[in-house]
Amino acid sequence: MFGIKKAKVNNEISFDQEKQYAVIRSSICTGEKVAGFKNYSDGHFTEVMLIKSRKDEEIFKETYHLETVKTEY
Repeated sequence: MFGIKKAKVNNEISFDQEKQYAVIRSSICTGEKVAGFKNYSDGHFTEVMLIKSRKDEEIFKETYHLETVKTEY
């Protein structure tokens, strides 16, 4: 009932490396982190998943075949 929940990745969101870059948005106030993609041209952020732990970040990287992810505050 109170087991560990596995991170959910929204696999319906596509990632175009020519138009977007991967980023983790981190709140200065609350520390909440959200992984997603930011558009180069207009800065639009598309949320993919909530990051609760280092493991969640690794899942995000593996899902989208990323080596590094920039963090923005």
